[in-house]
Amino acid sequence: MPEGCTIIAHGPEVFDTGDIVTVSAALLPEEFIVAGVMARTAAEESGFPCRFNSRPPSHVIRHLPPGTDAWLLNRGKTPASGEEFGRIVASRCDRPVYHIECSSRTVYGWNGADTCHTEEAAHRLGFAVAYRTADVRAQDNCMREIRGCIPGEPVFVNGIVVGSATGNTAVLAPENGGLRAVSGITLKPHGIEKLLRNGPVNLRNAWCKSGPVRSQSAQVAERRNPSGRITVIDHAACDIYSQMDATTCGVVSIGDDTTAVCGHICAHLGIPIFGVTDGDADTVVDHSCCSGSVIVEVTEGRDDEKGLEIAETVPTAQCHWDHWVSTTLHNRRDIRIVRDAR
Repeated sequence: MPEGCTIIAHGPEVFDTGDIVTVSAALLPEEFIVAGVMARTAAEESGFPCRFNSRPPSHVIRHLPPGTDAWLLNRGKTPASGEEFGRIVASRCDRPVYHIECSSRTVYGWNGADTCHTEEAAHRLGFAVAYRTADVRAQDNCMREIRGCIPGEPVFVNGIVVGSATGNTAVLAPENGGLRAVSGITLKPHGIEKLLRNGPVNLRNAWCKSGPVRSQSAQVAERRNPSGRITVIDHAACDIYSQMDATTCGVVSIGDDTTAVCGHICAHLGIPIFGVTDGDADTVVDHSCCSGSVIVEVTEGRDDEKGLEIAETVPTAQCHWDHWVSTTLHNRRDIRIVRDAR
């Protein structure tokens, strides 16, 4: 393995377990690029020096300079799901992929990866070596297999929970502009509705996963300055980092799972949230939030409509978060407070 390479780190687990430190000491890369939203949160909490990129790992790899080796670091929830993740990434890349999979302590060489580099990295880490060729089943837009599921856990498509796994492989197919369950999954109609708001989904290119987005609790920081701008996140927690900046004093999150993820991410940044929910959460992450946060549940209708109605009251100019929250809650009978951290 050439020293001074770049490693794309995926998922919060490589930071939460300390894998990132072990790999850095053994392989001496020049830099780590963090791919993914929750991975960024874990990286920020760890204090490990990284460069952040919100795009999926395959996108990051495809935009590396020509001739650059692609090194991927991951810890799947099981060895099988870890290998499956590497297969999907490699099937979408235009070059060989070196995949360091910590769940099975294996360095995979995908699609003709150099054997000397693969074996040198495995030797330094004390990992096994395996060579694989990524198939093209993930590229078939007629059907999409989401492998490595654990029955009962949530299944995501493009960051939205669309159902619950009933088997080890959830299979989806397009149907009349929407999705249908082929096997291994029970669909959640409200989730499908939210997913399709922006039009039909291309299953070939969709980001799909199963299970919680992070198993470790958030590190809750002291609250930021209560005055600034309020950001609205509507069922798209993956957009949160791109929507916030140094002036953000609070986040209005619409949706149960979106509120859980936004609360978790904002907790370590010291940013309170105003979560609008309707009680259909899927336990995708622990429900952390910092002081100044309020989570409400709608008593009439659904969080979609009520959340957008509340979002319309958010000032475009800077304001005081506590004042806006108090004003929003005043004399409302269509919502009830389920968590109050003020």
